[in-house]
Amino acid sequence: MKPEPITVTSLNKYIKNKVAEDEYLKSVFVKGEISNFKHHYTGHMYFTLKDENSLIKCIMFKSSTATLNFSPKDGMKILVLGSVAVFERDGIYQIYVKAMQEDGIGDLYKKYEELKNKLEKEGYFDLNHKKKIEFMPRTIGVLTSQTGAVIRDIINVSTRRNPNVHIRLFPIPVQGKGAELEIADSIRLMNEKQLADVLILARGGGSIEDLWPFNEEVTARAIYNSKIPIISAVGHETDFTIADFVADLRAPTPSAAAELAVPDINEVNTKIETYKSRYKNALKKKIEYMNLRYQKCMASKAFTDPTSKIKELYIQLDNQIKILENTIVNKIKDLKTNALEVMSRLDTLSPLKTLTRGYAIAEKDKKTIKSIKDIKKDDIIDLKFIDGKIETKVI
Repeated sequence: MKPEPITVTSLNKYIKNKVAEDEYLKSVFVKGEISNFKHHYTGHMYFTLKDENSLIKCIMFKSSTATLNFSPKDGMKILVLGSVAVFERDGIYQIYVKAMQEDGIGDLYKKYEELKNKLEKEGYFDLNHKKKIEFMPRTIGVLTSQTGAVIRDIINVSTRRNPNVHIRLFPIPVQGKGAELEIADSIRLMNEKQLADVLILARGGGSIEDLWPFNEEVTARAIYNSKIPIISAVGHETDFTIADFVADLRAPTPSAAAELAVPDINEVNTKIETYKSRYKNALKKKIEYMNLRYQKCMASKAFTDPTSKIKELYIQLDNQIKILENTIVNKIKDLKTNALEVMSRLDTLSPLKTLTRGYAIAEKDKKTIKSIKDIKKDDIIDLKFIDGKIETKVI
């Protein structure tokens, strides 16, 4: 005889009751690492508690979160106190957390911080190493999963902003073991073949485990050594990976990465038209200004009679020559008058003038005799008259 089938609802209700009857499950104290943490807008917290081999879903209602003295996040090791119950609708069991406290930092988070500090010391995050994103790239290389919302969002945003842009998808695994090696190889290949003007490295959100390939050293070094500029768009806006710090530019989402890589052609055309209008107005004003200068020049004698200025200078030169000649003539007259006055005074004081009045000058040895003491008996002296001289002897 076949057993009567029961409904799924009945089975889930039976399991729920069995779990509810277990006194041990009414108060459990569990340790583990937070993953897939979400703080709902209602105030409730949803997350997964895991260890090396297993995981369990958890929920902490708003009424209990008020007692927390820290902000839970992915990678944290915690201790939780709560009860295990079955969510009948979905047929899953979870821990309803009443209290939570920190129990150190998770292993992955610790590895993340260690690599981040190491690469920062080596200069991998330096701004002077960041490459400039080309203003109008022709080809956008996208490294992401071949399927999913990420590539669709990038294509939609890019082609809407510029229909002429070429999107080149290079499919890569974005999570899982060995994904970091394929990511690094794809970056190197895109560089070797020069397949794009800019690269977008993208994936959607996820837990720290899901994003881990973008926190691996091999990925960071491939990004750093890329000659093609790389925009990192990994996870949600609040997620930060090592790839974000090493990349030339970080975008909060894949759609934002497309906006950063592809300028809006309509905005570009608007700017071009604005510049054209400005240059046209500037040229018009320049022509008006030059025309005013031309009219002013045409009103000047220098243009109506080009030799008039030279003639004026000739007249000024002639006037200066006449003034100089008159000055020289007057100066010569003054000098002649002064010379005559001096000659007259010299003539008046001259000894020869005295001789004309009957006097004579007595000299001995060509020296004028001023006193009788200057001569003695038998000296030969000269007597100089106006019309000659005689020798005489003192007796």
